[in-house]
Amino acid sequence: MAGSETQTRNYFIDEGGDSTLFSRRGKVLIGSEGCSRFFMLGLLEVSDLSVLHSSLGDLRERLMTDPYFSNVPSMQARARKTALAFHAKDDVPEVRREVFQLLRAMDELRFFAVVADKWHVLQYVRQRNESEPDYRYHPNELYDFLVRRLFKGKLHKSSGFQIFFSKRGKSDRTAALRQALETTRSRFATQYNLKSEASLQVSEAPPKELAGLQAVDYFVWALQRLYERHEERYVTYLWHAFRLVQDVHDIRKAGYGVYYTQKKPLNAAALEWRQENKEPGI
Repeated sequence: MAGSETQTRNYFIDEGGDSTLFSRRGKVLIGSEGCSRFFMLGLLEVSDLSVLHSSLGDLRERLMTDPYFSNVPSMQARARKTALAFHAKDDVPEVRREVFQLLRAMDELRFFAVVADKWHVLQYVRQRNESEPDYRYHPNELYDFLVRRLFKGKLHKSSGFQIFFSKRGKSDRTAALRQALETTRSRFATQYNLKSEASLQVSEAPPKELAGLQAVDYFVWALQRLYERHEERYVTYLWHAFRLVQDVHDIRKAGYGVYYTQKKPLNAAALEWRQENKEPGI
C-alpha cells in the first residue's frame, strides 16, 4: 500500500437515541416519552487529532471565561457538563452554535452513520419469536448489528485503525465490539477476496477524555434531530462533512435500505413518508 493507505485512521463512534424496545413488563415503548423511534450510530474519521483537540480545548476555555456564561448551570464545574466536555444535549444553544461553527470550518472531518427504525426491529423480533419462542431481544444486539453495518468496507484501506467508542454505561464491551469489527472485516474480505493485516486498536472512553468523541456527538445529535424532530438545519449546516448515511430500514426500493451521500442529500423532505407510516409492518 502507498500514500494515504499506509496511515493509521482514527475513528470515533457515538450513538443517537436508544436501542430499547420494551419495558421490563414487555410493553412496547417505541416513540413514547423517553424512548426514541430511531437508533443510530455515527462514525467520525479525524485525520488530525491534535488540531481537533486543541481547537475544542481552546474554545471551551474561552467560553468558560466569558462573563456571559457565568451563571449558566451547565457551565459550572460542579455540574460536570460543559465545564468538562462539550455535549450537544447538555450545552446551551449559544455554546452549541460555537461548536457547530468550529466543526463546519474543519475540512479534515468525515462523517458516516447508520440509522435503524425501531418499528422494523420490533417486527423482526416478533417474527423471530414465532420461530424461536425462547428468543429474547437484548439492546446490545441492535447496537452490534449497526456496528457491523457501519464498518463494512472501512477496515481494509489502511495499515492500522484506532477505533474509539463512546462508553455506554458501566459494563466493558470492548471485547464484544472488537469481535463485531473482526466479523465485519472477515466477511468483507471473503466477499471481495481481499486480505487485510491492518492492526485494530479498539477501546471505549468517556467523551470528556477525547475531543473526537465530543465532535462525533455533535454530528449524531444533528442527525437525530432530523430523524426524530424533522429539524434539518443542523445536518444541512454540517453536510459538507457527511460521506454516507445508511437508512437500513427504508426498504421501499431495495432490501439494503437507502444510502444518502453528497450526490443524494438527506433532508426533511426525504423522510416525510415516515410521518404517515409510524408503525410499518405492525
